[in-house]
Amino acid sequence: MASTTLAERAIRWYDATARDLPWRRPGTSAWAVLVSEVMLQQTPVARVEPVWREWLARWPAPADLAAEPAGEAIRAWGRLGYPRRALRLHGCAQALVEHHHGEVPTDLTLLLELPGVGAYTARAVAAFAYGQRQPVVDTNVRRLVARAWRGRPDGGPATTSADLLVVGELLPRQPARAARASVAFMELGALICTARTPSCADCPLATVCAWRAAGAPADADPVRRRSPGFAGTDRQVRGLILGLARSGPAARSAIDALWPDPVQRERALAGLITDGLLTTVDGAHYHLPGLP
Repeated sequence: MASTTLAERAIRWYDATARDLPWRRPGTSAWAVLVSEVMLQQTPVARVEPVWREWLARWPAPADLAAEPAGEAIRAWGRLGYPRRALRLHGCAQALVEHHHGEVPTDLTLLLELPGVGAYTARAVAAFAYGQRQPVVDTNVRRLVARAWRGRPDGGPATTSADLLVVGELLPRQPARAARASVAFMELGALICTARTPSCADCPLATVCAWRAAGAPADADPVRRRSPGFAGTDRQVRGLILGLARSGPAARSAIDALWPDPVQRERALAGLITDGLLTTVDGAHYHLPGLP
């Protein structure tokens, strides 16, 4: 089977069935694409879309966000989770203004130098905003390629340089077509070639899938590390404290009333300060950074 067969089949499927997501529409700015990619990390599309729309309505360009205090980015982030991403986007906006005239660069090396922009996000922006031929590899793409091309049940816990090379070889040579294949691979992995219950009957790659041809062997190491539950974790306590501070200065007495375990509460509060998500002058009131 030619390597491009997977890509062409995926593209035809995507052209017919792709979700209509706003950041995929023609004319979407590179900044809007970058914001979507950061927001979508570990967060479902349904939760991201309304926040993304509000964010872009308020800050349609990097300069708009860079002109605001970092605390406003945290406040607007709402309950998307992992709020350090809001800080990274704010820092990224400032870097774009200071070093790139307020524009998202097209060069992959320059994208990788931006605060909070890693290997995946840089390649996603290059491909989806600028139509470049870049291997965009997330968990879903690793799994899809591992199964369809390599005949393996899973793609492993983290993206490696080998993954980038393999996916790069599967992309069509023409840049715009390659970018289309990249988003098609992501969509297939997210909706069809899922981890636990793949919908092989609906998959456009089923007849050429190496994993199915091998009898769909089970993972030799089926016990995967799962994310811990949310209830009772430090993440929950951090979220409660940060939610209080989004409404204005959080009094220490109000924070103390949020959670009964003083050790966990202190740990969560200290973590928020260390991460730059909260500041305090007197220890009696806690503020989002840059806000009174």
